[in-house]
Amino acid sequence: MPGLSFIAPTTIDEAVRALASAPGLAKCLAGGTDLLVQLRSGRSRPELIVDTKRIPDLIGIRDAGDHFVIGAATPGASISACAPLCRAWPGITEAVDLIGSQQIQGRASLGGNLCNASPAADSVPAVIAARATCVVAGPEGTREVPVEAIVTGPGQTSLKKGEFLVEFHVPKPAPHQSDAYLRFIPRTEMDIAVVGCAVNVTLGERGVCRDARVVLGAVAPTPILVPEAAEALVGHWLDEETLARLDAAARRASKPITDKRGTIEYRIKVAGVLARRTAAIAFKRAGEC
Repeated sequence: MPGLSFIAPTTIDEAVRALASAPGLAKCLAGGTDLLVQLRSGRSRPELIVDTKRIPDLIGIRDAGDHFVIGAATPGASISACAPLCRAWPGITEAVDLIGSQQIQGRASLGGNLCNASPAADSVPAVIAARATCVVAGPEGTREVPVEAIVTGPGQTSLKKGEFLVEFHVPKPAPHQSDAYLRFIPRTEMDIAVVGCAVNVTLGERGVCRDARVVLGAVAPTPILVPEAAEALVGHWLDEETLARLDAAARRASKPITDKRGTIEYRIKVAGVLARRTAAIAFKRAGEC
């Protein structure tokens, strides 16, 4: 493409300098499954592409004691193949497994899925539900922020000029804590979510919920953490009354649009149904671990 420059730095500092000094729009390439499509369609016209895959630690998963570290450019296939992470957070694996085809998952990265900032991104609600944080590198050094603080709107993030995502920190679950992720799509596979839902619960004595996180996707400009939905679960068993409160809270939090995949009314209804189903799976898993 005319006027498009490409570099593949091998250090974080080199990548930061390139991004910070770019006179126009600069984009990071992690997996490229969104960026390359945008380039070919003309939706994005950067002057510089910075390939981050050659930077050590940006690809891979490691155990850091009380949390997992996932490099921002780690492909989904590697996440699905990491047995300790899959056992700890099956919901994250479920979400990552829904991103495109098997071939796409060999390239598509967790960091790219987040920073592409699609309201319907599958992995984002799951990592938010797990209380994951992001390490961001930039001209002023590094900072660690909650995943939910990154996306600010469709296609928009809170990253400043010269900043890029280095890694995710995903805390290990407590005893009797687990998660789940479900989405609804018009087709049987390889489609964009009409609604997505992630639920993370910790159970106490006799199966009573003592902590919860509920996150909805594709029903607002950004993935949304729903405290009211979590409050519907905490202190209760998962009986019909609790499910009804959860359903109502998910519906109230949803602020979707009407498009070719569904109307506002339909998406709101599906948000409540998915919250019920996802919570049931998360409770079951938490009770078994």
